[in-house]
Amino acid sequence: MPLVREMFSPYGEVVTYPGRELTSEHVWDADVLLVRSVTLVNASLLEGSRVKFVGSATIGVDHVDQHYLAQRDICFANAPGCNANSVVQYVLSVLFTLRPNWMEQTVGIVGCGNVGGRLYRILTELGVSCRCYDPFLTKDKIPDLVSFDDVLQSDVLCLHTPLSTEGSFPTYHLFDEGVLAELSSKALLINAGRGAVVDNAALLRLLPDKLWQVALDVWEQEPDIALPLLEQVDIGTPHIAGYSDDGKINGTGMIRDAFCTWRGQGVPETDLSPDQPVQVTASFLAQAVLATYNVAEEDQRMRQALLAESTGLVDSTGLVDSTDVPSVFDRLRKTYPQRLEFQHYRVGGIPSEQLSRQLSVLGFS
Repeated sequence: MPLVREMFSPYGEVVTYPGRELTSEHVWDADVLLVRSVTLVNASLLEGSRVKFVGSATIGVDHVDQHYLAQRDICFANAPGCNANSVVQYVLSVLFTLRPNWMEQTVGIVGCGNVGGRLYRILTELGVSCRCYDPFLTKDKIPDLVSFDDVLQSDVLCLHTPLSTEGSFPTYHLFDEGVLAELSSKALLINAGRGAVVDNAALLRLLPDKLWQVALDVWEQEPDIALPLLEQVDIGTPHIAGYSDDGKINGTGMIRDAFCTWRGQGVPETDLSPDQPVQVTASFLAQAVLATYNVAEEDQRMRQALLAESTGLVDSTGLVDSTDVPSVFDRLRKTYPQRLEFQHYRVGGIPSEQLSRQLSVLGFS
């Protein structure tokens, strides 16, 4: 959680621990708990503690038992939309890597909240044909809303839903074997939302006989992911779509602001404006996007760490020592290279007004 000491130390002592290793003993005398998505926040962690404020520097909240927090009168805040631009950058990098002509095709977006909505607005400004499915929105918010069956017929499907198991529209295994079988024969499926929205076992069973392309940033049972599925997908990354420096800092800042509001005091100003832009050269949009972030490099990094025999995870019989997979997956996230969003870049030598307009839509400097 970048800048957590700088932002929170004016209010008390900041003590940090690895997110998956946090225990009730660590938090029993804390007043405030700040987490990201790898920490399960529930009764077993907080019972008997004096915590009165929980902040999660994340969009998703399925790792937090909000019902328990409400029962204990513990204030909760998260950071919706903090990394939306980062996820959009990730999706565009996947699109230009796997399907160079994607802008001439139809893009379906399942879930049009902070992230999916941002992606939709950018794609429509770029002139891309979109279909959207979100049962909680209406056409006055998203004009291109269609039925779930219709969105499945898109050439590209981008999943940006939260994970839910209850209510009228649960998303757990929304893409089960039956739904996956209905996808267009040459579809590109991108899941940068929550892993369990897609039935990973069903996807693995179907992939060998399909012409699909699949990019997964999120997986069921993280961090103990299924390596056979990683072998089958076209792009695999370790839940880092929203891991730009900007996105993570925005998350920290948003929960700091919520904390200050909860305390009834003013929110301090934080200057997050970009430094001197990084200069890149591009003749067309794909070059510009991939110059800022090439997802194929992250895919290769993950495969080398989890699939290569030299890692020691795969023995001479081809069997995988699954006990090491979670630690390697977490290490990939912890050592993720710095990534800057589009606003930190300036493109020189722009050859056309069209490219200039496209770069402006994405937020280039």
